[in-house]
Amino acid sequence: MMDERLTSLLGISYPIIQGGMAKISRPSLVSAVSQAGGLGVLTSMGLTPQELSQDIQEVQKQIDQPFAVNLMLQQDNIFDLLEVIKEMNPPVVMTGAGSPKAFVQDLKDLGIKVIPVLSTVSQAKKMEALGVDAIVVEGQEAGGHIGWTSTMAVLPQVVQAVDIPVVAAGGIGSGQAIAAAECLGACGVQLGTLFLSAKECPISDFYRKKLLACQDQDTLVSELHPGGRVRSLKASSQDDPDLLAKEGEAGLHYAGEVAGQVNHLASVQEIMDQLLAQYQSTLAKLIQ
Repeated sequence: MMDERLTSLLGISYPIIQGGMAKISRPSLVSAVSQAGGLGVLTSMGLTPQELSQDIQEVQKQIDQPFAVNLMLQQDNIFDLLEVIKEMNPPVVMTGAGSPKAFVQDLKDLGIKVIPVLSTVSQAKKMEALGVDAIVVEGQEAGGHIGWTSTMAVLPQVVQAVDIPVVAAGGIGSGQAIAAAECLGACGVQLGTLFLSAKECPISDFYRKKLLACQDQDTLVSELHPGGRVRSLKASSQDDPDLLAKEGEAGLHYAGEVAGQVNHLASVQEIMDQLLAQYQSTLAKLIQ
């Protein structure tokens, strides 16, 4: 497998992180990913401190393996959520939408690993200087909030610029893509869209149906979202407007460009097994 710095750092079997997806990455999905040897990541987006505390407790009841909590730093209740983190002491905190400068050392003093998600070389250098444990560099192929550069372009630049472990995100939907990320210097990968197809993933039937019907050009980037550029599934003229309205977020269904590869429902364990088999097969071909 890949450079073992990430697996050693996090205490996981495989260098695969499940992306923290707002309102989606809840205990059922997170626990399944961690049990399968990856790092499950709980969302805090849209949760009250009490709800986050309950979710952390639920994961802790279900598994003994490491997991993470994702903090979007522009949330209005971020400091209240941080207090929950300090009290509950999850093994890892992932951050996005801002700098964790104000609390990195506090979390590290509690033994919590801190891993920001970012999209540029300059951000990567700043985070390394803050003393974070690793970074996730995310290309614009990803679903949800995105930057401006592709994973293939930005990843090797970030790897060259820093000495801490670098995780690749955006456009990772297969074991072949994991092998490609390794060739570009990544110590691990983060996947979101592929895990949307997991049986344990609590998305609506409407969302799942749209995802599984996706073709290669069925995502788009909106510049109008108040949080910045976001990638989501295209709306269809066949979508029921009443169902769309009930979905919230103006009917946005976040998904990355790999959505066209997601065409069947599977358990998290089956997804992980397939990723690892594809990865090993790809490596075997490369060394022939």
